[in-house]
Amino acid sequence: MLDTEPIYKRAWQKAASEPGYLVDDPFYLCLIGGTNAAAEDEIAKQCGGEFPVGTFRERWTALWRKEVASYGIRLKPGVTEVLQCSARLGVPMGIATSSDLEFASFSLKAAGLDTEAFRCIVTGDQISRSKPAPYIYLEVARRLNANSKHCLALEDSENGILAASAAGMIAVMVPDLKAPSEQARANAFAIVKSLAEVVPMLERWAGVGGALL
Repeated sequence: MLDTEPIYKRAWQKAASEPGYLVDDPFYLCLIGGTNAAAEDEIAKQCGGEFPVGTFRERWTALWRKEVASYGIRLKPGVTEVLQCSARLGVPMGIATSSDLEFASFSLKAAGLDTEAFRCIVTGDQISRSKPAPYIYLEVARRLNANSKHCLALEDSENGILAASAAGMIAVMVPDLKAPSEQARANAFAIVKSLAEVVPMLERWAGVGGALL
């Protein structure tokens, strides 16, 4: 829903470059869809044992917050239409995000999204294993009191598609910075260019009593 990946990319790359390390674009794409902690671990492994993880965490967080405070966070095209359609059809909605609760809450507020529209928000730090494991999606389905097989999951990352598919959900991908791999394509019910394309799909599917994640 939120166009946050470019912000994380700039913050992580700059925070790593200041002490002389490189997080290039191809490596960054491998980090998408996981938790912040998992990304930090992967960056530390890539950069070697002398990498200052604590300093890096403080610096990227400060850079990220500064950019968001200055410019906000844009909604992705079609988000408003999907939310309005879901509300009109009475489809319950939940959020399953790999971001920590602090960052998720800050991001949603910065984007101006009304969190009251969602019955639940499950974040990466609230579960034992985040995407591509299915647990975050299974937890959202549980909180929505919905059968996971009746849930439509909208995702922009490969890890998210794999997680939603493993949870038994109808996984629709709206690719972000990283083009869908063959594995993502194999696990996605559909791949669309914009969330606006999901609206007619949602209207057809809502009659079976599903939920939107």
